[in-house]
Amino acid sequence: MGKYLLRKLMYGILVLAGVVTVVFWMFQGFGDPARLVMGQTGDSATISNIKKELYLDQPKWKQFLLYVNDVSPIAIHSKAEIEKKQLKGFFLGGENKIAFKRPYLRRSYQTKKQVGELLMEALPGTIMLAVAAMIIATLLGVFLGVVAAVKKDTWMDTTAVFSSIIGISAPSFFMGILIAYLFGFVLNKYTGLNMTGSWFDIDIETGKRYYTLQNLILPAVTLGIRPLAIITQLTRSSMLDVLNQDYVRTAYAKGLSRRVVIWKHALRNALNPVITAVTGWFAELLAGAFFVEYIFGWKGIGKITVDALEKLDYPVVMGSVLLSAFIFVLINMLADLLYAVVDPRVRVG
Repeated sequence: MGKYLLRKLMYGILVLAGVVTVVFWMFQGFGDPARLVMGQTGDSATISNIKKELYLDQPKWKQFLLYVNDVSPIAIHSKAEIEKKQLKGFFLGGENKIAFKRPYLRRSYQTKKQVGELLMEALPGTIMLAVAAMIIATLLGVFLGVVAAVKKDTWMDTTAVFSSIIGISAPSFFMGILIAYLFGFVLNKYTGLNMTGSWFDIDIETGKRYYTLQNLILPAVTLGIRPLAIITQLTRSSMLDVLNQDYVRTAYAKGLSRRVVIWKHALRNALNPVITAVTGWFAELLAGAFFVEYIFGWKGIGKITVDALEKLDYPVVMGSVLLSAFIFVLINMLADLLYAVVDPRVRVG
């Protein structure tokens, strides 16, 4: 188990190292960061100071090493850098310290706030949306897949398969616009749902923030449509394979009820491909449902990233991509460990 986890950890570090490299060389070549910070009215002296602050006066290879040093959780920073960048963590040494820190994703060109703080403010909204979407997709998808497999070649099976094909084919941005218009505008009088809104609102009179889950329904349903369709088909095909196994026939021969055989024994052994789909989709949704968050005005990482792209705020975009990659790696590692828990035939090691 220890060697397995270590190997997975090394793979994850290599993936993240590759992402950092690609992100740096992709976005560092766009525009003049000093001009993006100051606008077109900045004088030459101010622009020169900003270039020095952003390391733009250094060679590209050195800029890259300094960026890696910033985003790495283990790095070397001077005492002045720690204070200037407001780094958080444990620091050992004299003037130049070994830092065990929270990755420093630099500052937004537009708001001047730390990118890490901006992303952490948006992350709860994205987590909430992704969890709600995956709960809907998983519960309905597993149920419909089991029913379709048990009722093979009936109208239930045909309906489930046909609906899942439509769900897979429908783009999220199209379904988002359709659902927002239909349930948030046309049928608003009956549903009481809004076309746009986030997990909190601001009271106009008092200025206080209050939380609401009403606005979560439409984006969660929209985001859950495609994973729901895929989970339905995977559960159906996996259950059909499991139901033909010898141990299922043996369970029936022992007198176990149909419900116990299907939901307790067969389903448990059919869940491996479903776990892969659930964790993979959850990682994708958690990393940022860009179109859905933007369409519904949901305050999450996806909406922040799209807004940053519009304003050419590249540190925010770069930080968002790195956070997304980290989430993918982490959840895929957890998925591998879940196999051994769900299916006793699988042993990690």
